[in-house]
Amino acid sequence: MLDQPLASLKQLRVEFQTKDGPVVAVEDVSFDIKPGETVAVVGESGSGKSVSSLSLMRLVEFGGGQIAGGQLLFDRGADKGGVIDVSKAGDNAMRTIRGNEIGMIFQEPMTSLNPVFTIGRQLTEGLRVHKGLSKDAANERAIDLLRQVRIPEPEQRMKQYPHELSGGMRQRIVIAIALACEPRLLIADEPTTALDVTIQAEILALIDRLKRETGTAVMFITHDMAVVAQMADRVVVMFRGNKVEEGPVEEIFVAPKHPYTKALLAAVPKLGEMKGTSAPIPMRLMGDKDTKATPIVPSEDKVLLDVKNLTTRFPVKGGFFRRTVANVHAVEDVSFQVKSGQTLSLVGESGCGKSSCGRSVLRLVEPHSGQILLDNQDVIAFSQPELRRARRDMQMIFQDPFASLNPQMKLEDQVSEPLVNYGIGTAEERADTVAKLFDRVELPRSFLRRYPHEMSGGQRQRIAIARALALNPKLIIADEAVSALDVSVQAQVLNLLMELQAELGISMLFISHDMAVVERVSHSVGVMFLGRIVEIGPRPAIFEDPRHDYTKSLLAAVPVADPRQRKSDKDLNFKPIPSPIFPVNHTPAPSLYDEVTPGHFVLKSA
Repeated sequence: MLDQPLASLKQLRVEFQTKDGPVVAVEDVSFDIKPGETVAVVGESGSGKSVSSLSLMRLVEFGGGQIAGGQLLFDRGADKGGVIDVSKAGDNAMRTIRGNEIGMIFQEPMTSLNPVFTIGRQLTEGLRVHKGLSKDAANERAIDLLRQVRIPEPEQRMKQYPHELSGGMRQRIVIAIALACEPRLLIADEPTTALDVTIQAEILALIDRLKRETGTAVMFITHDMAVVAQMADRVVVMFRGNKVEEGPVEEIFVAPKHPYTKALLAAVPKLGEMKGTSAPIPMRLMGDKDTKATPIVPSEDKVLLDVKNLTTRFPVKGGFFRRTVANVHAVEDVSFQVKSGQTLSLVGESGCGKSSCGRSVLRLVEPHSGQILLDNQDVIAFSQPELRRARRDMQMIFQDPFASLNPQMKLEDQVSEPLVNYGIGTAEERADTVAKLFDRVELPRSFLRRYPHEMSGGQRQRIAIARALALNPKLIIADEAVSALDVSVQAQVLNLLMELQAELGISMLFISHDMAVVERVSHSVGVMFLGRIVEIGPRPAIFEDPRHDYTKSLLAAVPVADPRQRKSDKDLNFKPIPSPIFPVNHTPAPSLYDEVTPGHFVLKSA
């Protein structure tokens, strides 16, 4: 009976109606998911992975899609009538299946959470509707779920709204909502894309534990091959709406048969690949035969950005008069330097202060104290007109390209906007500059008149890079610039950034949680924890000789793209994350460092 599939896709075909006629998103896909099994569906964006999962939940119809053929069989259990064809089920049946018997973790947490309801209300809703729990029992279960996904101070979080949490925390809330009713089948659509390595490792361990304890089956959609190696029992590889290969996880990794699967595995950055090199090296792209890439060595040794004792705090309001009752110490006494033509990467868990640090450098959030010297000029001391002039030299690539692009403006207008703002060139010169920028980020000029919604995630991110380059900046702050991209597009974007750095001598502050990517692009690395840099030094020193306990645990948590080297729970020595919230009158100790080797500094423990 255990071999009876829990869910089966049989010759699934999904079409979307457009002005130019129907577009086939999934052509002819068949595979089974058995109880207690994890099936990973992999492929690049646009291959039909998410459409297949949305069809199983019958959500594809709400996005303009239509199940044009095939069967979607789901075993509800003997007590609920056994196997049904979801594609033909009525609305009432789907209402009891969705969220209760089939849970779904969506990729983009901000769009799957309701901005006007508290976290507590959204977590308890499913428990009260499907499980019939009382308000108090649902609240208790919700707080327990928040603890399971390792959210600090769960009672406090229950009263907060989604915009008050970091991206990684929001993603964990979405996972908690999906797990709330203990579904028979869990569909996880890129559930760990926005998470850093330690949290990702814990979430994967949590899903794995749930699977073992309750027999829940998991359909895991991802482009991260290391996660596939860690989690999957079987792998389904999709390409352009078709299944091109399916097999046990070890077979797929050790002996892939289809050329696309081979190319996909070749494009994965692997931790430890850069051993013995001191400078970043461009990655192999899909289809590249030539593996001899030249290291990118900076030409000069001049400090462009010098950050000294930077502190950024956010007030926590409370009480009837909304007074400041405490402060979030987001960035606490942080110092680092970025040299001309070099990349410094900041890594750490979500909520550790990486993004706040990057935004403070640009004064997108106002620092509490410290010094930020750009070309020996103090950015904090600038007046608004001076700051506006200084921002020509420093640009930011944000984590979510869709949120940072204007949906109502054509792409050519968005890329030329910085040039218009600063009055650079005539209309013809600007048009010429924009066309050249499109060439540089390898987008066809025919895209100039398109809108953001007509582009894939990777293409939108390239538009964001083109716009950041429009003013020829000296410094680019890349905040998780490749975290949402699939392997092949990620490799292209990283190579593009490295080539531009070599050509134009741009300095980069690269904020990321992907350790394999950081190893690939960095000259030096700073590891952040609870608002402080706990270890900083040249990239080989941090990766090959980590000294701080937190750096060691961060590197230990990185999943390896090899199913024979899976991490067990005991390898991942998890500790609860302390809170960065302190009373208003709290005075933290200064950051003091030991220099363990030249240029390699480790925070002294208190």
